[in-house]
Amino acid sequence: MTPWQPLASAQVETTLLALKLAFLVLLYLFIWRIVRSAARDLRLPQESMILAPQQAAAAGLIPQPAARELGRLVVVSSPTFQDGAAFTLDSHPLTIGRAVNNDVSMPDDEYASGRHARFEPRRDGVWVEDIGSTNGTFVNGIRLTRERKLVPGDVVRVGETDLRFEP
Repeated sequence: MTPWQPLASAQVETTLLALKLAFLVLLYLFIWRIVRSAARDLRLPQESMILAPQQAAAAGLIPQPAARELGRLVVVSSPTFQDGAAFTLDSHPLTIGRAVNNDVSMPDDEYASGRHARFEPRRDGVWVEDIGSTNGTFVNGIRLTRERKLVPGDVVRVGETDLRFEP
């Protein structure tokens, strides 16, 4: 055995230990960069190439169906409207109340709420619902507790206004 052999063995082991530590440091740095990049990607808002039907319609990609008449509400008696006046029900919901932002505004009807009732055309017919009015919405004299499908001839009372549903 030569006198330099234990010294050379110690240097080789020290060098290998240093290389192992350097490898571990590089490995941890690599993993840290991957995690940081993934976290940054998760924080950024993602763009979707899929549009919701409302977004596609708003962008003009889907042709809007022509509004077809599904019925009408004829005024039977009212402090605001003349008897016989009619409001067309098409494919869009119709809100009625005393406030001006309703589809049918009844400013002179003191018993109507600001947002009183909503008439909603659906595939199976026209439905009416009270939307939190103070005095209630009535169909043929019966106060609504939940939405109800209208049949031809039903009389809906909103405040002091009576409306007859006609197909």
